[in-house]
Amino acid sequence: MANLFHKTITVLALGSVLILEGTTSLYAQKKELSNDIIWGKPQFSAKAISGLRSMNDGKHYSSFYTNPDTKATYILAYEYATGKVTDTILKSSELKIMIGNDVQKIQMDNYEFSGDETKILISNSSEGIYRHSSKELNYIFDRKTRRLQNLSDFGKQMFASFSPNGDKVAFVRDNNIFVRDVATREEVKVTDDGEWEHIINGWCDWVYEEEFGYAPAFQWSPDGKNIAFYKFDESAVKRFNMAMYGELYPKDYQYKYPKAGEKNSTVSIHIYNLTSAKTTGVDIGKETDQYIPKIKWTADPNKLCVMRLNRHQNKLEYLMADANSGSTKVFLTETSKTYIDISDDLTFLNDQKTFITSSEKEGYNQLYLYDISGKLIRKITTGNWDLSAFYGMDATQKTIYFQAGMANPTQREIYKININGKGLKKISSATGTNTAFFSNGCNYFINYYSNANTPNFITLNDNAGKQIRVLEDNKKLNDRLAEYNLTKKEFLTVTTSEGVQLNAWMMKPSNFDPAKKYPVFMFLYGGPGSQQVLDSWGGANYMWYQMLTQKGYIVFCVDNRGTGARGAEFKKMTHLQLGKYETIDQIETAKWLGKQSYVDASRIGIQGWSYGGYMSSLCITKGADVFKMAIAVAPVTNWKYYDSIYTERYLHTPQENKSGYEDNSPINFVNKLKGNYLIIHGTADDNVHFQNSVDMIDAMVKANKKFESAYYPNKNHGILGGTTRLHLYNKMTDFIYNSL
Repeated sequence: MANLFHKTITVLALGSVLILEGTTSLYAQKKELSNDIIWGKPQFSAKAISGLRSMNDGKHYSSFYTNPDTKATYILAYEYATGKVTDTILKSSELKIMIGNDVQKIQMDNYEFSGDETKILISNSSEGIYRHSSKELNYIFDRKTRRLQNLSDFGKQMFASFSPNGDKVAFVRDNNIFVRDVATREEVKVTDDGEWEHIINGWCDWVYEEEFGYAPAFQWSPDGKNIAFYKFDESAVKRFNMAMYGELYPKDYQYKYPKAGEKNSTVSIHIYNLTSAKTTGVDIGKETDQYIPKIKWTADPNKLCVMRLNRHQNKLEYLMADANSGSTKVFLTETSKTYIDISDDLTFLNDQKTFITSSEKEGYNQLYLYDISGKLIRKITTGNWDLSAFYGMDATQKTIYFQAGMANPTQREIYKININGKGLKKISSATGTNTAFFSNGCNYFINYYSNANTPNFITLNDNAGKQIRVLEDNKKLNDRLAEYNLTKKEFLTVTTSEGVQLNAWMMKPSNFDPAKKYPVFMFLYGGPGSQQVLDSWGGANYMWYQMLTQKGYIVFCVDNRGTGARGAEFKKMTHLQLGKYETIDQIETAKWLGKQSYVDASRIGIQGWSYGGYMSSLCITKGADVFKMAIAVAPVTNWKYYDSIYTERYLHTPQENKSGYEDNSPINFVNKLKGNYLIIHGTADDNVHFQNSVDMIDAMVKANKKFESAYYPNKNHGILGGTTRLHLYNKMTDFIYNSL
């Protein structure tokens, strides 16, 4: 659920325009929203700046450009400081290759430079596999000779990547790792035991990819002499099967999916030496029922860091492996009374003596500097706030750049600080949410800014924060938004009966009358470390909420205990009883709303997706006396059905924590259901299985409870494709209008 539950849905607010004609004031005629223009023929997408790659010199970046007249595609180099084109790196007309006796033109979908930028990997014909994985056709373009060659003659590849000096390319095919010599075209098979549903080399099994957030599982050493890689033995992992409809006889799709308390893959780490063609196993200990969430080469090409995490995920060890022998030594250990979240912040510095990492061990996520032996040198950042992103370090200036919500957990700013912990400075200026993308060397950054009233405003800035130029202001979208009858989003705090303060936002109808009583539509997600109450632009979902306010609904969202950006204690208090405090907070918020003079307490509903669907199901059952209506999209209904890594991080196994599972799984509380309940699922959801909704319905039928349901054939967790989203939101909208 890690990144599945990363669908951040926030909202935008724009005020109505008041027109004065003589002495008479009239509201301008404003357009009304509909699902068709929000989901069917979307008109409210904010423009972004995509495909930029910082060049090695840190002064230029490359990007795709398509000629609007000829439709020819180019890779161009631009100067950061001026935005001027300084070089035409590649023209699509150059992408030709001989196939037999025919010349074939190659489409350019994506590209990556070699380390010295003399070669480019061009990819196309991509096929998605899971959340982060895909396979595609790759081609190598030599910028000096202007020649193109295909990477392999034997089928599509996964995760193709240049060696540091660009003379070789490693990739995965058919669960094995291969290395291709660019000059000689020789293709070496690094592993030969790869077998579907048994042995995976060089890429992750399903649960690692989903919960640790990456798919490539091999890395070149800094000198290009070694490749470190994962091997997953998933032979003992049970299969999950899904019917794929559309043919006379539905196809049965199967894949390995470890549910909570069941067997995981056995993981091992290996290092392949290209000179000797020898593979050495890395000593990660005798325990096999554990996780290796990350590996990372240090600046020393002979040392590989391996992170080892126990199955309870409350003990993290950093192992230093010798690339020649595979021997290891634990040099840093972190423990927790609850669990440890894994980040990508681990950074080994070029001095080969020190490294930076982040940790919540003192209550808030902060940066720490260690020497290579694991001895703490200093805490770099400090305060009662969480670091939300580590962007990197300017090695020359010893300056670190990061994102945090220091002023308010509902906002984000960009900061810099010296590695000695001094000189902290905020380098973003606008209040709201700022997200940075730094150039190589950290001389420049592209800042994505938005707030609750403003879609993306994208600027180029120097590393002191000075704006150099505007890259995208989304003026057309802002002009379009001004044509509609929109309301404002208000941030507020709800205090529970236990004295807990919860961040929330509210959207009232633009013609709000405090003397009237309004129904309330609550939206939530609520999962561990997530955040929905964030001062940022929210896109199509925001416009849907605006449509509901036009129909006379108040829309409301609150971040319950267990959510992020408020320290480890607030986030981790749901440990071993996932869903308990979250549900209490949502019910208490609904009761608080019911006491407001402008709210009809008999008409409060709630909706969520994934973890949010789990929560809305708990609210309509445990909170049956408070909620009139609930919509659950792709919900977990029984935690025993979800994957091992995510579920056990918060609940341990069902065998160890029976009450934690049973006391907070909505399938066990269907007898309490009173209100209107709609459950929705995609039948091909590989993440939160359709099984959750099927068994929930079975339980409701046995309890003789009324409900409505909708299922989307062959759709995964995102329920996307064609007119699917339009149909889904029409279904939910009609249910809200008819039952709330």
